[in-house]
Amino acid sequence: MMRHLTPADYTTMPWANGKGRTIEMLRVEAEGRLKWRLSRASVVENGDFSLFPGIERNLTVLTGPGFDLVGDGLHLAARPLVPVEFPGDVALRAEGVSAPSDDFNVMTARALPRPEVEVVTGRVHLPQGGLLAIYALAPSVVNDHAMAAQDLILTEDAARVEGHTLVVRLFG
Repeated sequence: MMRHLTPADYTTMPWANGKGRTIEMLRVEAEGRLKWRLSRASVVENGDFSLFPGIERNLTVLTGPGFDLVGDGLHLAARPLVPVEFPGDVALRAEGVSAPSDDFNVMTARALPRPEVEVVTGRVHLPQGGLLAIYALAPSVVNDHAMAAQDLILTEDAARVEGHTLVVRLFG
């Protein structure tokens, strides 16, 4: 079974630190605690990232030049279409922001296996396993089902994907 979400299904909310806005596409909780969250946000200036204790994060810059994530003992390059992982409870700042960058965020509870995140272009077969979250970066097709840019398809089945997508496989 597939679930197809469009931007009309998403929720916009302020960042935890109050310095921006997030477009939340999917949020799953278990026992009152965050299990998974998929969202988009724009980084428009240097500044602190919100802290999320007990959460692992994965960020992929979708548009713009990217930036650096800098914190105590950590320096990560957030570059276009290259997923980068980091702990949500480490204080990090976006540095080197030269122009706005939109990014896709995956947050998972630390107790869960880390998600698999990749950018896929062309035709690919994704085997069954976990929950597949397929986000269209451009008009795409999943199992003969058309997606507009910024649509999200969720499925636990195998998927035939054609187009330009960001694919997240969540476990647990």
